[in-house]
Amino acid sequence: MIFFYTLFQLFLLPFFFLPLLLVVLFVPKYRIRTLRRLGFGLQHTEIKRNGKTIWIHALSVGEVSSALPLISGLRKEMPDVKICFSSTTQAGANLAEKLFHNKVDSFIPFPLDFLPIVKRFIRVVRPDLFILVETDFWPGILSSLQQKGIPSLLVNGRISEKSMRSYMRFPFFFKPLFASFQTLSVQNEKDKENLINLGITHNQIETLGNLKYDTSLHSSFTLHQPLSFTLPDHSKLFVAGSTHGGEDEVILKSYRQIKEQHPGVYLVIAPRDIQRGKKIQATAADMGLQANCRSQINAGGRDLFILDTIGELTPTYSHASCAFVGGSLVKRGGHNPIEPAVFAVPVIFGPHMDDFWEISRQLIQTGGAIKVDNGDELITTMTQLFTDDTHRLKTGKAAQAFVQSQQGVVQRHLRLIQCMLQ
Repeated sequence: MIFFYTLFQLFLLPFFFLPLLLVVLFVPKYRIRTLRRLGFGLQHTEIKRNGKTIWIHALSVGEVSSALPLISGLRKEMPDVKICFSSTTQAGANLAEKLFHNKVDSFIPFPLDFLPIVKRFIRVVRPDLFILVETDFWPGILSSLQQKGIPSLLVNGRISEKSMRSYMRFPFFFKPLFASFQTLSVQNEKDKENLINLGITHNQIETLGNLKYDTSLHSSFTLHQPLSFTLPDHSKLFVAGSTHGGEDEVILKSYRQIKEQHPGVYLVIAPRDIQRGKKIQATAADMGLQANCRSQINAGGRDLFILDTIGELTPTYSHASCAFVGGSLVKRGGHNPIEPAVFAVPVIFGPHMDDFWEISRQLIQTGGAIKVDNGDELITTMTQLFTDDTHRLKTGKAAQAFVQSQQGVVQRHLRLIQCMLQ
């Protein structure tokens, strides 16, 4: 597979090189990062540690957040290990430096997946173990690590039905890709079954759970975390996190009706794509709701606040009375409901939680989450939660209790990592 992948790269190189050169020359936003991903300025960072080197990679913001409990555990349990961290996106890299500044020894760019570039990165970083968080599979780096005898570990792996259909359509490409990992740690038995159906052997797969279950074990994940912005006086906070187009309108309409019955309720809405902040602001204005964007001012508007920034949703969840998890009223697979649940916040989501189907199902079964199919059901659910404080608190405690019952994931991963480093 890697032979044909390399051949394909060589064929595309003339078409790829010119656009890349234009980006480097004329787009300052991407110039430095592109050059760094090509290996310019890359040099080995000497850290006074006697242990081995682990290279951890996460695609973007979501995966970086997932890595926090693991990295915290590694630094505590294996203080001599040198940790290098990379992220593909700039947003992910920014969040990583904010979260891991006192835990990671060096931050590096993730190389473009051309073999000469990849091999240079491996030669400079000299990892004893490569850990990939959730996704971002690249044949070049995985095959190069395998050729060098450097083990690769996938953590927090999840195989959605949509992804599985793609994998089964091109098994000649994806089977060798997954087989290049020494160990694949997946979140649940369904993920394991999908990999086995793809042709991966049983003894290559470990079902260790979702790292985000251990998020609350990290000292910074406490209730009522400090916020870097102010909100108007309110009695209850409704947080809609990681929303997508098509959901904002439903949430705003529902909120406008709820606010008529419960004027003390205040909305914070955090779009998944932060570039959509001004569009949501305009939509709210059309409905007679005055909103401020976090990117413009650090104070909430009269009726709602649009959190169009990176890294501020988690502390906001810690103040929520209830939360809606986006990407679920539209067919986007949903987002992680553990993030609000860990703070004893009742969780609401739509019917499209395909990427987190097991977690969402278990949260519903334990009484910590409520599924709504449309705006009318969202209004009914929010009315119940904001009218009956006892019911709301009970739902939130059930959500938190479920998360706590699933903890221990980090320790299971640490035991596996220790074995792989021997």
